[in-house]
Amino acid sequence: MRYIIIIATAIFFFVSCKNKKEIPKDPDTYYTCSMDPQVVEYKPGKCPICKMELTPVKKKNGENKDELQLSDQQIQLGNIQTDTIHNGTIGDQLVLTATLNFDQMKSSSVSSRVMGRIEKLYFKNLGDFVKKGSPLYDLYSEELNNSKQEYLLALDRKTSFSGETVIDFDQLIQSAKNKLLLWGMSETQVAEMAKNKKATPTTTFYSTAGGYITQLDIREGDYIMEGGTIVKLADLSSLWAEAQVYTSQLAEIDRNSIATVQLPDFDGKEIKGRIEFVNPEINPDTRINLIRVSIPNHGNQLKPGMPAYVLLKSPERKTLTLPINAVIRDGKGATVWIQTADKTFKSLMVQTGLESDDRIEIKSGLKEGDIVVITGAYLLHSEYVFKKEPTRWPDIIINNLSI
Repeated sequence: MRYIIIIATAIFFFVSCKNKKEIPKDPDTYYTCSMDPQVVEYKPGKCPICKMELTPVKKKNGENKDELQLSDQQIQLGNIQTDTIHNGTIGDQLVLTATLNFDQMKSSSVSSRVMGRIEKLYFKNLGDFVKKGSPLYDLYSEELNNSKQEYLLALDRKTSFSGETVIDFDQLIQSAKNKLLLWGMSETQVAEMAKNKKATPTTTFYSTAGGYITQLDIREGDYIMEGGTIVKLADLSSLWAEAQVYTSQLAEIDRNSIATVQLPDFDGKEIKGRIEFVNPEINPDTRINLIRVSIPNHGNQLKPGMPAYVLLKSPERKTLTLPINAVIRDGKGATVWIQTADKTFKSLMVQTGLESDDRIEIKSGLKEGDIVVITGAYLLHSEYVFKKEPTRWPDIIINNLSI
């Protein structure tokens, strides 16, 4: 009895499989979901997302696999707009982020020529303006005081030995005077000391330059060594706009190009300048170079540390241009969509060049007179992937999320 049941079961399954009709595969038909059009299958079934039955879609006769045909409704909903490409003009414009800084060519330092102790500072704050010739500090110096006494002694000895003598007191006086002048005393101070026949314990030193104090590292009571810096001064009549340039942008920089410095803190005010310096050495860690543009600072309105943009423009040239949004760029390169027939579009690879404002240069891949999609190119690209390359749908999602 057991053997009879096994044989009957086998005959039943054999007959069922034989009578089952296989669904023929139609190469001109694919299946998609009306709720999730990104689902594309080549056999009937249910949508893996919403579990609805897939809808068969017939491919249009004569449809090129590299082309995409849309209905009037799709073109209207996708806002697909085209334009005929023509030769236009485009200029090379490079926008760099910059910061205003002191013009080092107009900066100076005031240093002490003799060792001593700072008894008084006449300017104590950063940013104070120091006029050239203004008193800067008082110094007590043993060496300087000894030299003062030598000078006064030489003057006194010359007066005492008014007759003939083998000692040339004039030479001694001039030698002592030269030492005082070399240590920073002025002719007026030396003459006054000779007149009064008296040396003060402290000496007032005057600024040898003018400008705003940018560095003041010394305080009253501090000792200063010979050659030590008292203050650093900067003339703000002109400033540097220092911009960072990546190594990939160096080839686009022309030393003779027009440099415009734009100031966002002054409602986008623009000042013409010139490139003063391009650093010949590249930082190996950041791969960033530095350029400096010198600009005038009328009325000292601009301050070091302000943000700025440096715009470098070169002469315009004739070439094919398109709106930037008409070009789709990814890891494989740049593509545009052109209209080949009524409601029919095709994707082409192009080589791009300069970008200026909202225009981009097309070096190759298109010719004058081609009808190019200028609005809705990304929607065409997505529709093409849905229908022609369903395996790339996850990439489209990732790209759209990143955008």
